[in-house]
Amino acid sequence: MHKGHEHSARKSELHGVVGITGTPGTGKKSIAPILASSLGLPCMALNDLARSYGLIGGDSGQVDTGALKRRLASALRHQAVVYGHLFPYVFSRASVERVAVLRCEPTVLKERLLARGYPPQQLVDNLEAELIGLIASDAFRVFGKSKTFEVDTTYFTPAEAAASAAEVLRGGEEPVPRVDWTTNYDSGLKLRTLLS
Repeated sequence: MHKGHEHSARKSELHGVVGITGTPGTGKKSIAPILASSLGLPCMALNDLARSYGLIGGDSGQVDTGALKRRLASALRHQAVVYGHLFPYVFSRASVERVAVLRCEPTVLKERLLARGYPPQQLVDNLEAELIGLIASDAFRVFGKSKTFEVDTTYFTPAEAAASAAEVLRGGEEPVPRVDWTTNYDSGLKLRTLLS
């Protein structure tokens, strides 16, 4: 089969929503559009969808995840790449095709978040979440092992990370084992250095 025909055949095997999720700073906003383009799908940000539905609180900026989940269940019935850290909390297993959880080594993530000007408490909260794999664990729990996989974005460009995710989505070999940063921070000193 010609490579172009093979690519199209594989691409058409995706029938629903493809999710990109992960802790803030792992690369969702950069990687999702590249992945969507390579798959020939539209790309949507969860925050933009929540805003368009009027589900983001005024001063707090908090998203009403329950209302967003209900709205997405009825409104989003076509193929798309949808990205956001809230993905595991607003989609059900039946409503998604596959979910890529972006991961980033916490010290590198800290540099990224500091460059964005994250305030101290928000910085620590996000570093702790990535260290223990909070969003990854929730994604695997909600969507199951057959639909969920991780992509380590630590030392890769957005294009490289998107290509890695696209390869898995087209039936390539999935990265194993699961990402575990805790072994890198196995002392109080290392943890204090990370979280200070």
